[in-house]
Amino acid sequence: MVKKIVFLVLGIAIAVATYGFIADDNTPEKEETAKAMKVIEWTSGRNVKVIPHYEEGKIAELTWHTLTDVSFKEQYVADLDMYYWKPTFGASVKALEGKEVYITGYVIPVDLDENFYVVSRYPYAQCFFCGGAGPESVVDLRFSGKNRRYKTDERLTFKGRLKLNATDVYQMNYIMDGAVEYVPQ
Repeated sequence: MVKKIVFLVLGIAIAVATYGFIADDNTPEKEETAKAMKVIEWTSGRNVKVIPHYEEGKIAELTWHTLTDVSFKEQYVADLDMYYWKPTFGASVKALEGKEVYITGYVIPVDLDENFYVVSRYPYAQCFFCGGAGPESVVDLRFSGKNRRYKTDERLTFKGRLKLNATDVYQMNYIMDGAVEYVPQ
């Protein structure tokens, strides 16, 4: 036991003694701060929107990036005595409203008894309900008929008609009516 203590003290002494030999003498006298350079110069007042190309009669891909074209404002709902995020949809999302679209994501069973599923941009651990993602990262699946039971985090593609919801606080902001599993061509 005494040998261990002696070796430990000796090791610490050697480390302290050699510190002066390996210390960096090139340290500046005053601390410098790094400044980030502007990569893109944005001009205020100019909003550039990319409207998805949609051909009538064809099924358009709905991307998770497109669904981020939304802003939220807190609004008080007296009936619920609480605030909720009221969405304002951007032009790229509005362009797809009522159109037949498809989207790929992770299936999240919300209520199996009510056949309530959402497709999420992120897996369950990161989704809107428990992982802190935003409401723009989930789409309510309203099936057109009988569907199978889905497992949590199954990565699937669904098609249906996109519906935007900015008024009903009891529903998701994005709803896919007539949802069915789909394999893109």
